[in-house]
Amino acid sequence: MTDTIDYPGLIDSAMRNVVREALIHVDKFGLPGEHHFFISFQTNFPGVSISPQLKARYPEEITIVVQHQFWDLKITDKQFSLMLSFNNIPEKLVVPFDALTAFADPSIKFGLQFHGKAPANTSETEEPVSCPATGRTGKEKPPMAAFDEDAPTEESEAANDEKVISLEAFRKR
Repeated sequence: MTDTIDYPGLIDSAMRNVVREALIHVDKFGLPGEHHFFISFQTNFPGVSISPQLKARYPEEITIVVQHQFWDLKITDKQFSLMLSFNNIPEKLVVPFDALTAFADPSIKFGLQFHGKAPANTSETEEPVSCPATGRTGKEKPPMAAFDEDAPTEESEAANDEKVISLEAFRKR
């Protein structure tokens, strides 16, 4: 037992539940209007299940687009799964909510950024190590992976950044 309440952890958990509830809504009613989601997650997080081809292409982090071409969405308390098409090849993804790094619905300029969970093989206090293949450290925006004719432009991504909520100011240093 600690002598403080982990408010950043509680907020992070509540924000992950927002994503869960949004996915439940989509499962029940479909995507309303122009809504669509960009969901970023750590591909090396325990419990993430993606094909070896996607894992090789995105060894640390991936952003998927949930818009036109997805099916078989299933949501539990701890994770979600869905089928997406990557270059016309159907792929099943299983993603624990704790693996999420970002969520955005650009249609309404809404976004969340998560910092509270680390894969089992790393420590939250470690300095990020860059990936030899990409040079990325995990602090940059992950590459887009689910290809859609309505993929964002740099201009639309810049607009999305305006509404991303960051909790860094409240985290212990």
